[in-house]
Amino acid sequence: MIIPKKFILKILTAGEGGVGKTTLLHRLVEGTFSASTKMTIGVEFYLKETMIDENHCTLQLWDFGGQKRFRFLLESYVLGAKGALLMFDLTRPMTLDNLEEWINIVRRSDPNLPVIFLGTKNDLAEEIMVDDEYAETFKNHFNLFDYMRISSKTGENVHKAFDLLTRKILERQNSNF
Repeated sequence: MIIPKKFILKILTAGEGGVGKTTLLHRLVEGTFSASTKMTIGVEFYLKETMIDENHCTLQLWDFGGQKRFRFLLESYVLGAKGALLMFDLTRPMTLDNLEEWINIVRRSDPNLPVIFLGTKNDLAEEIMVDDEYAETFKNHFNLFDYMRISSKTGENVHKAFDLLTRKILERQNSNF
C-alpha cells in the first residue's frame, strides 16, 4: 500500500479588482457561483483539500484584494508561496495593464514561482475583447507556464486550472528533493 504524501501549498490569486478572484475561489471551494461578492479588503483566505495522484494536498488559497490601495500589504503575504494564479477579465482589456506589477508582487520572494495565466468570464462570449493570441503574448513575456480561459459561473476549467498549477508545484517540489 502506498502511503499518501501530504503537502500544504500556499497559492496566491492576483489581478486587478473585479476580475473574479473571489468568485473563482468560491466556485472551487464551495462549488457555487456567487454573482454578488464584496470587494476583498487586503487578503482573504480559503482552504481546499485535493488529491493529486498519491499526494494529499491542502491548498491554502490567498485571495489578494485587487485595488491599488491594498498592494503595499501584499508584499509580506507572498512569502512561502508555492504558486499563483494571475487573472484578467476577458471582457475588460484594461485588466491587463498592471500585469507586470502583479508579477513583481507574486514573484518577490521567488523569481521562478509557477504562475498560471487565467482569462476570466469566458461565459460572456458576446463581450470578450481579448483573444487567445494576445493573451499568449503576455504568457510568454512574463514566463507564465500556461494560459487558459475559465468561467466561475459555469465552472469551465476551474478545477483544471488548480489541478495544473498543483501538479506544476508538486513537480517542482519533487525536483528539489
